[in-house]
Amino acid sequence: MEDKEARLTMMHLANLISVPMALHTAVKLDLPDLIWQGGANLPISPAQLASLIRAKFSLATEPDAVNLQRILRLLAGHGVFEEVPDHGNPPAKAFRLTDVGRTLVSDDQGLSLGAYVLQHHQDALVQAWTCLHESVIDSSQEAFKKAHGVSAYEYYGKDSACNSLMQRAMSGVSVPFVRALLESYDGFGSEGLKTVVDVGGSSGSCLAMILQRYPGLQGINFDLPEVVADAPRYQGVTHMGGNMFESVPAGDAIFMKWVLTTWSDDECKKILENCQKALPEKGKVIACEPVVPENTDNSERTRALLAGDIFVMATYSAKGKHRTESEYRNIGVAAGFTNFRALYVDHFYTLLEFIK
Repeated sequence: MEDKEARLTMMHLANLISVPMALHTAVKLDLPDLIWQGGANLPISPAQLASLIRAKFSLATEPDAVNLQRILRLLAGHGVFEEVPDHGNPPAKAFRLTDVGRTLVSDDQGLSLGAYVLQHHQDALVQAWTCLHESVIDSSQEAFKKAHGVSAYEYYGKDSACNSLMQRAMSGVSVPFVRALLESYDGFGSEGLKTVVDVGGSSGSCLAMILQRYPGLQGINFDLPEVVADAPRYQGVTHMGGNMFESVPAGDAIFMKWVLTTWSDDECKKILENCQKALPEKGKVIACEPVVPENTDNSERTRALLAGDIFVMATYSAKGKHRTESEYRNIGVAAGFTNFRALYVDHFYTLLEFIK
């Protein structure tokens, strides 16, 4: 690589912070839904979009179409929007959503990955990122706690708005994944399986989807008391507050998603030990976690997984991490499980079965 190419690459890396900034702006202004228009997804000029923004948010003045185009143009360069010629007078640019951008469009439940974007870009998390180096110097130092004096989970528990956004973000990520999971995995229909416990189930929306697919099951949505206090009611779902480090409700199978990732190896072992105690013989933990490859490559999947790993380090725990398949296998054996397998049913999440 020539020096000028190397400098260009580093300038790009240094300015990558602009991408989440622009993405956050697009979600805050509801651009995906405004462009989507119920499925029309017609190319729209920044000036036309500015008028829609003004009407939606009852603004006194028209938004700046030039600055709006700058946001759209950057995100088009990263595949969120598609830039197409607008043959108006004078000629301008127009934009519509790509398949990637459509993940930000609200579904019939009001869910999308937009809440995940907003949750990741909250002021509290941005401040935590500035302390990430503390976790490198000393792994006992949590960047979020260094910035705010309390852990992320404690912070969410004390701030109802943050807790609500976190729940919407988790549902926006989880619901599409669980839909795909239920199409490719039939482990919830195993003979003798009557009760499923969702550990760290947040609002219980994912568990409700499982029960809807398997109506003979009963479900327990288990999370911290303050998390389940305002959880909605679902047919067949019982909400239960508690601490997974102390005990886990008994069930024939235990489901969890993006739980083990945020804890240290020793903490994961403790969680799985409590799950093992709560299961009958041949019972299983069905965990959905990001699993990084044993060897790093430059694929989009690996980049996404490793970027998520740094988010975990900055927000939740310097000792929590995205693990390899072999690391999860070793923790499961240490927790008393006799069998383990990994099923790659999704590009981001891997399904891990720990069998007693």
